[in-house]
Amino acid sequence: MILETNTARYNWTQIENDLNARGWARLPDLLKPETCRELAGLYSSESTRFRSRVIMQRHGFGRGEYQYFSYPLPDRINEMRSSFYEKLAPIANRWGERIGHDWTYPARHKDFIRICHEAEQKRPTPLLLQYGPGDYNCLHQDLYGEQVFPLQMAILLSRPGEDFEGGSLVLTEQRPRMQSRPHVIPLTQGDAVLFAVNELRFRVYVGTTG
Repeated sequence: MILETNTARYNWTQIENDLNARGWARLPDLLKPETCRELAGLYSSESTRFRSRVIMQRHGFGRGEYQYFSYPLPDRINEMRSSFYEKLAPIANRWGERIGHDWTYPARHKDFIRICHEAEQKRPTPLLLQYGPGDYNCLHQDLYGEQVFPLQMAILLSRPGEDFEGGSLVLTEQRPRMQSRPHVIPLTQGDAVLFAVNELRFRVYVGTTG
């Protein structure tokens, strides 16, 4: 398997500026179409790939379903988590300085994972999400424990206008003493978006629709 994550091809100064200004940054063409199909195809693969399956309407989360990967993670997902963490940790630490955070995120992803495991946060959080006609995900934040990271990633694996019609990724910005402001993120197949999560955790969130 040839891994393809190349974080150096993105302008990380601009990404940090976007994150600072609006809380999200788009990464176009992160994954090739064949990689998107490969990852999406895992959803119906053998059950040992995943540790749990969530039917969202049973919990009031919306409509649709998702599955959390189990360890060991697929190579592509493991590579993306490590590569992007190492680019995002310095941004997270600069954010921490501004808000008086008393903890520094380690430079390497494996060291952050070790800290999470020492805090008994041992379950992997990368997931595949699948929507059908009329499905949706309610506004939410992904919080899993005390050891957290302030950035998260979502990747669109399906083809808008071909695999599905309609549907958008909406992020809501809560502004002090002002009304909340929605951001509708334009994504095509293989695009990713980085976004702030209540000062919290980074994980790779891989979505498939249609």
